[in-house]
Amino acid sequence: MLLEDQRFLHEDLERLEQGISDRVLDDPRHIRDRLNRDHQISGFLDRIQQQSKRLLDIYNDAEGQRTKEIQSISTGDPFDEFYKQLNEIKDFHRRYPNEPVENLERAYKRKAPGEGESATAEIDNLFTGEEAYGRFLDLTTLHEDYLNLPGVQSRRITYLQYLNVFDHFTAPQCPIKRPEKTTDQYFSYVGRLSNYLESFLRRTRPLEDLDNIFTSFDREFDKAWEAKEVPGWGVETQAVGPAAPVTEGMGEGIWCQDCAKEFKNENVYRNHLSGKKHIKAAEARANKSSGANGITDGDINVNGTSTSKPSSSTSAKDLKERVIAEREFRVRKLASTMETVRSDTRVNVERRQGMTERERQQELDALFAESAEPSLRPSGADDESDSSGDEKIYNPLKLPLAWDGKPIPYWLYKLHGLGVEFPCEICGNFVYMGRRAFDKHFNEARHIYGLKCLGITNTTLFREITGIEDALKLWDKIQRDKKKEKSGGENVVQMEDAEGNVMPEKVYYDLQKQGLL
Repeated sequence: MLLEDQRFLHEDLERLEQGISDRVLDDPRHIRDRLNRDHQISGFLDRIQQQSKRLLDIYNDAEGQRTKEIQSISTGDPFDEFYKQLNEIKDFHRRYPNEPVENLERAYKRKAPGEGESATAEIDNLFTGEEAYGRFLDLTTLHEDYLNLPGVQSRRITYLQYLNVFDHFTAPQCPIKRPEKTTDQYFSYVGRLSNYLESFLRRTRPLEDLDNIFTSFDREFDKAWEAKEVPGWGVETQAVGPAAPVTEGMGEGIWCQDCAKEFKNENVYRNHLSGKKHIKAAEARANKSSGANGITDGDINVNGTSTSKPSSSTSAKDLKERVIAEREFRVRKLASTMETVRSDTRVNVERRQGMTERERQQELDALFAESAEPSLRPSGADDESDSSGDEKIYNPLKLPLAWDGKPIPYWLYKLHGLGVEFPCEICGNFVYMGRRAFDKHFNEARHIYGLKCLGITNTTLFREITGIEDALKLWDKIQRDKKKEKSGGENVVQMEDAEGNVMPEKVYYDLQKQGLL
């Protein structure tokens, strides 16, 4: 009976919309409850799309069954058609007596605390303990894989350092060279890193259109790959002669492409060019570049022409490099999207490194206890429990409260210098507690907005400056220096000697006094 299916689908859509509206009006306090709400809404939206597709197929009526059913009802004796359908329903229930009836009102209704099993069981299985319901990243396993990669084993970095460089794939942050990136071990590592970040984004942001975001990443990569602008995967150029190539690395000296090493002194670099190590590295690099072009020493005949035929090894290598570069590009984009979570993870790792194992376990127990507490108590006792909980907190030193609502340890308070006040006049005499919060606020919107209100556009030069008068003086000095430099460059008088050499006026008169002209 297509008409009954059509009515059922319309009812299902209305129930889904009502369920979504009920959950949107709710504002849970705990992050686990918020994630559970968002995932439920995401599931309802997916079901709305499925049911709407089924309903659209019924309305299109490609096989004409709906039209036949409407004609059978509208023509003939209506009682005959009624009893015919009634007998079909009875016959169905006679064959399937234990068929459950789907109650849409109960299926999509928000369950009150204590009704049935906990609805947040799925959220508990989505995240690890280190992720804390999507608040932090858990890259410990990937950090171990990174340390075992070829080229990294000699450069051991801590987990905290890895959080800063896991999305950097070029020198000097990444010591892995381009030939080493084509290994299966690195290919698997980049794939797992990309899949984890993508999975983390899907688990923490279920209501966003992530497929559209990932498609835009692919389009940006295709354009960058065609233009040879992907970092670390551009066209390799071989340096000719002993001249120093373009500076890379830290940007402070001369970079040797063959040895992937940086020299701060030009004389040391020249002596390095004649060394055995550099000569071997240059020969190995030349052999790799010639092998990448598909031409080896055995493929060249007496006349000096190539006898090799095009092979599929080069195309397979290019395809693998493209896949690896695409994964690296996606990791960069995903990391930039989750920059806030990344910075919170670094702060959390630093905090946990100063804790004992007993304190970590207590923190984990408190997290689970806090998340389980709302489901165990009745909704009417919220105000009483909150007021009684506030009265039980003993905080005579007025220490800041942690995420669990309890005062932080006093040693942690002294370690971070949270008792030191740092006022900022530019931010409206706002007082920052602790050096970390003070250093961080120079890049925040409040301080930048205060500088713009003073007419200062270049905010990077005003770090550690908190007074309005000091900032205005420095800005006036910068503007005067710019005008002086501009006017000095425009007012230079050029002089020309008898041989046609052009030089500044001061140099011309100095040479004339010395009799050199």
